[in-house]
Amino acid sequence: MMPDPPAPDPRSALPRSTTVLLALGGATVAAFGIAAVRGVVVPVFLAVILTLCVHPLRSRLHRRGVSRGLATAASTAAVLALVLVFAVVLVLALVQFSVLLPQYAPQLEQVGASVSGLLASAGLGTGQPGAVEDTFTPENILAFIGGLLGGVTSIVGGLVVLLTLLILMAVDGSRVPALLTYLTPHRPALVPALVGFAAGARRYMVATTVLGLAQGAFNWLVLVLLQVPGALLWGLLSFICSFIPNVGYFIAIIPPLFFGFLTGGWPTVVAVIVVYGVINGAVQSIVQPKYIGNAVSLSESLTFVSVLFWAVVLGPVGAVLAVPLTLLVRAILIDAEPSTAWRRALTGDTSDLRGILEDEAGETRARRAQRRAKPTTPREEQA
Repeated sequence: MMPDPPAPDPRSALPRSTTVLLALGGATVAAFGIAAVRGVVVPVFLAVILTLCVHPLRSRLHRRGVSRGLATAASTAAVLALVLVFAVVLVLALVQFSVLLPQYAPQLEQVGASVSGLLASAGLGTGQPGAVEDTFTPENILAFIGGLLGGVTSIVGGLVVLLTLLILMAVDGSRVPALLTYLTPHRPALVPALVGFAAGARRYMVATTVLGLAQGAFNWLVLVLLQVPGALLWGLLSFICSFIPNVGYFIAIIPPLFFGFLTGGWPTVVAVIVVYGVINGAVQSIVQPKYIGNAVSLSESLTFVSVLFWAVVLGPVGAVLAVPLTLLVRAILIDAEPSTAWRRALTGDTSDLRGILEDEAGETRARRAQRRAKPTTPREEQA
């Protein structure tokens, strides 16, 4: 008896335009769903990234003869220590800033009055003469920063969830190699896609963390020497913003410029711009590409769009995790499906385009050499 023929794929009967619209509609629904439960998605994905970053430590200890339980406990303790140190530094920076800020209340009022006068001279804001001045107060500035970070309850709750997930994921991580071995016969393309995502995300996060720490520490030291209030907080902000490609530099420099102007005027502003510009340019243009290399392979345009997209969906933390999130989406939607592997080049991976790019560069060099070797007429020499 002959077996029944396989059922036809219903998607094959749909026009391509309809399929694209359905895919976009599904992606839109998924984005709204993720945004609705961002309080769960953010700590879960952050715990996944941190677990991936410390996974080599557990593997190295296990290869050196340490038992699996002790290796898992050591990696868990390491990541918990990093999270707790970051939380303590953040709290200390906020406390320092909240104590220093009221000392500059007169300068803030003067800045508010100046901005209000400029708006009034331009014909703007004349209906509410005191609204701008009321904005530049220590209380409103602290409330604004607190709104960006979230309330105390949400911070503590998120930290508890994150620490719990880190412990559980570290325990479950000891079974991941066996799980990948089991999945290989069933989904042979998915396993290397997930392994590649883990390696790329780990390399990106570790390199960015090390460089961001150096960048933040140097900025903090410079701001202390320039006597900018809240230097520790702005150094910490510089470290966090180092994870936000293209946009992070402009976010990190605004508070030091503002408070540098309050304390030292325009000379301090110029000094902050020069220091931040040199450090940011050297790190992002020279040092970071050398250590990260092709671990990300995302185009600049896609990276910038991903920062905006994940910031809208997940809030400020989404901008920090934009690159790992985009790498995960690419691994699931493109790398895990052999028939769509060619789309990876559309995301900025130039590994398959290297031959074409080399040919184009060779043709350009040949045309330049031909123009240089071409004899010139007396009229061209006079020109």
